Amino acid sequence: MKNATISHSFPVPDIGSVTSVYLDELKKISRDKVRLEKENNYLHEMIRLLKHQLYGRKSEKSQLTDDEFNQKLLFEELEKELDENPEEVEEIEIKSYKRNKKGSKKLPDSLPSHDEIHDIPDSDKVCGCGCQKRCIGEEVTEKLEMLPAYHWKLRIIRPKYACPDCEGVESEESVVTVAPMPVQLIPKSIATPSLMANIIVGKFCDSLPFYRQEKQFDRYGISISRSRMSDWTMKVGALCKPLVDLLKQSLLRGPLLNVDETQLQVLHEDGRESQTKSWMWVMRGGPPGQTGIYYHYSEHRNGATLSDLIENYRGVVQTDGYSGYNFLDRREGIIHVGCWAHVRRKFHDVIKPVEAKGKNKKRKPGKADEALSRIGKLYLIEKRCRDLRLTPEEVYQKRQEESRPIIEKFKEWLQKSALVTPPKSKLGEAINYALGQWHSLVRYLDEPVVGMDNNLAENAIRPFVIGRKNWLFFDQPEGAEAGAKLYSLIETAKANQLEPYSYLLYIFSKLPHIMTDDKKELEKLLPYTLTQEILTDYRNQYEKRIL
Repeated sequence: MKNATISHSFPVPDIGSVTSVYLDELKKISRDKVRLEKENNYLHEMIRLLKHQLYGRKSEKSQLTDDEFNQKLLFEELEKELDENPEEVEEIEIKSYKRNKKGSKKLPDSLPSHDEIHDIPDSDKVCGCGCQKRCIGEEVTEKLEMLPAYHWKLRIIRPKYACPDCEGVESEESVVTVAPMPVQLIPKSIATPSLMANIIVGKFCDSLPFYRQEKQFDRYGISISRSRMSDWTMKVGALCKPLVDLLKQSLLRGPLLNVDETQLQVLHEDGRESQTKSWMWVMRGGPPGQTGIYYHYSEHRNGATLSDLIENYRGVVQTDGYSGYNFLDRREGIIHVGCWAHVRRKFHDVIKPVEAKGKNKKRKPGKADEALSRIGKLYLIEKRCRDLRLTPEEVYQKRQEESRPIIEKFKEWLQKSALVTPPKSKLGEAINYALGQWHSLVRYLDEPVVGMDNNLAENAIRPFVIGRKNWLFFDQPEGAEAGAKLYSLIETAKANQLEPYSYLLYIFSKLPHIMTDDKKELEKLLPYTLTQEILTDYRNQYEKRIL
């Protein structure tokens, strides 16, 4: 039998089309792999940063251990200038340094003192030769005594008079005559200037919530509820409003405003849930020698709030990079200056997790370290200007000659680095932030009244942030408004080297006697018009009158 041949026809695939499909799939997988790796690296960066923020050190000082790299970055330009111009070497005189002695500091002379004399027995005052010993001096050792808070009742006694003959029938006057009640800080209450000064300093200066103060009063057998203290505080805040308004007007007369804001929770705001965040704004400024700090409570964090606050202000306004401040760039008469501290912070966030991960190990410096070094050179120039107490004209000249070339080179470095750095990495975010804020960052070069950063505003709002960690929230908007006014007075007093309790005692004693429209008398109560000596004398007289 012959072998039968069976033929089958199978479709022959196009090798080119199959290869193309496989290549497309491989390219897609490769792109997904790169994308996922970048996303994974970014998430790891964020986790390390968050862990460091929770558990790591708070200082922004770099822990870079590569001294050779640091010295090269810090001094490479100086060495270059010396090589090019060896005859222009500036002689710098370094002041001698005196080390402080260890131990506790001397107690202030303003404290009242009580002397206790501990003498030797009379028998020891006779020498072995029989001669009487003579006193040649004394050894004085100072100790600090302290008593718990001292409370007393102030009894205001007003004798009553009546006619024993006609019993007032033949007179148009009242049957009983009595002296009028003295003007009170809070009428029909037990609150006095000293009590309110203690309560308000306790909460707004020492961050002591009302419920803790309530417990303190209970230990002394005094019943003052937290709701009553809150009500008193709102009434005192309303009384201080004309004084705080004058403070704001003075603030807006200065050449520079530093502005910042922070979150605040108010539980019972009309039409808003209790979890909704409100905001506390702060402005720092004022004419030379009249530093003022003004707090303002608002439900919103937007440019309209700040626009209403600064009114028709003309001058320099320094802020961070929040977009709500962008309207300042378009506002006539305002020069909007950015904050280099926020730029530095962005780069520092790149190296903080790396430093925390490799403790006690040398690491290779990167681009973030180089950026920090360049910014550090700018801060070093500013420090020299402060140390030498240069005039504004000299500061301007110094910035043009030394700071501007550094900044121009830094911008070139940022632009080149942006081309090779993933934009969604922490380093990429820092670079893009700096370039995005560049137009406002460089303006400080031409304005000698302003510093490189907005730390003045951040330092002004820090006491509020610390207090917020303890008392957490305000119950009513009226309480938040009162708190803003009292914070304004306390922080302005501190900025002018006044002790807060003495200042509040003084103004709480004077305000009830001043008409709200009497600006001349109110201006006498502004912190920068007073001295600590005046307040201390008044406090001593107040306490002597009571005791």
